[in-house]
Amino acid sequence: MKVIICGAGQVGWQIARHLSGERNDVTVVDNNPELVRRATESLDVQGVAGFASYPDVLEKAGARDADMIIAATYSDEVNMVTCQVAHSIFGITRKIARLRAQSYTDAIYSDLYRRDHLPIDVVISPEREVAEAALQRLAAPSTFDTESFFGGKAQLLGIALDENCPVLNTPLRQLTDLFSTLRAIVVGVRREGRLFAPEPGDQLFAGDQIYVFTHTEDVPRTLEIFGKTTRKQERVVIIGGGNVGLAVARALEARTERVRVKMIERNRERAEQAADALERTIVLNGDGMDMDLLTEANIDRADAVLAVTDDDKTNILATVRAKQAGCKLGIALINDPTLAPLMPALNIDAYINPRATTVSSILRHVRHGRVRAIYSIGDAEAEMIEAQVMGTSPISGKLVRDIEFPEGVLVGAVMKGDKVLKPHGHLRIEEGDVVALFSMASDVPEVERLLQVSIDFF
Repeated sequence: MKVIICGAGQVGWQIARHLSGERNDVTVVDNNPELVRRATESLDVQGVAGFASYPDVLEKAGARDADMIIAATYSDEVNMVTCQVAHSIFGITRKIARLRAQSYTDAIYSDLYRRDHLPIDVVISPEREVAEAALQRLAAPSTFDTESFFGGKAQLLGIALDENCPVLNTPLRQLTDLFSTLRAIVVGVRREGRLFAPEPGDQLFAGDQIYVFTHTEDVPRTLEIFGKTTRKQERVVIIGGGNVGLAVARALEARTERVRVKMIERNRERAEQAADALERTIVLNGDGMDMDLLTEANIDRADAVLAVTDDDKTNILATVRAKQAGCKLGIALINDPTLAPLMPALNIDAYINPRATTVSSILRHVRHGRVRAIYSIGDAEAEMIEAQVMGTSPISGKLVRDIEFPEGVLVGAVMKGDKVLKPHGHLRIEEGDVVALFSMASDVPEVERLLQVSIDFF
């Protein structure tokens, strides 16, 4: 497949890295020659320096015979015009645009724009994606990462193990014997900075960060087994009243169970706009790192603090202060993934990486229609892939134990009809089943071969 990626920033570079690694013909376009050079030198891609919305630049990038264009520059307007040019002049069939401005996304999601007038097949809103990720973190407060699969029937949970974990030094195969009715499986382990897919004989140790794929109904029991407790989020403090903070506050207000929400926003005009837009949320104007203001927000009695300003340092420091003041759960929005290893040392319970959520969302739409969901883990080190099994797939009709998966691939669960099943050796994979697979990045091409999802993307 021939793909043009417009924008060689963090998101564009990561998408190019994924797609070029899967033997696609990728061309990166950016008006910054240095970013283009970095992409062409570090990835197996072609590069064109210039403005993505210019027809001659797209022509040079090979738009005449491109299958897809992904507009992920920093400008919403450039992304929209790029899709329009790609459609009107070059007839590119698949167009994806990243749009940040709430006004644009509200109009597009409400169908005010029609395809004939603004030909964008898929709109990716980073703010919406991040807000959804934040809500998922709040829903599973004992985890550092979480993502839904199978239409909400299953969850991927990131759990940091401490000395109180009751199943330390226990082989994973023994966990299956001890908790035979638990629909959960450890699919990934990060130890001393290295992520890997564990073997049945591997043990878990304090300090490990594990990824567990579990049935949603079994989430509380899963957390308990790994030494975590579930607690209700009744009082939440949001630091940052931008699009993300506003979206989270609105969602919390819409919940049937009462959640008391307070928001701190530094910009007075934005704080006033948030106060007008929200019904029950108390909005305070001031610095989220100000201890007096945090005290006024009753941070010592808060169940969770969510720092989602546009500044990583503010989010980190505000979360640290909130935790020191007695807040039970601290979640920070972190744009720079190199800061992630600092989170445990700073006592920050979870972080949200906007780049990872946006990349996962784009990849979900780039891959073949049989791939129903995809989640990028860590710094694009691994993926959790949800896909429907085709009749022609090499795994169709085989028992799980007879399928030759690569070492870096584990089956998280299988859904037959509307029933989610824990994988075991005697389970037969059949056409129409939906599988959830954990795969290290280097093994994704082989997974796509087994699922037969890289032949035709349309």
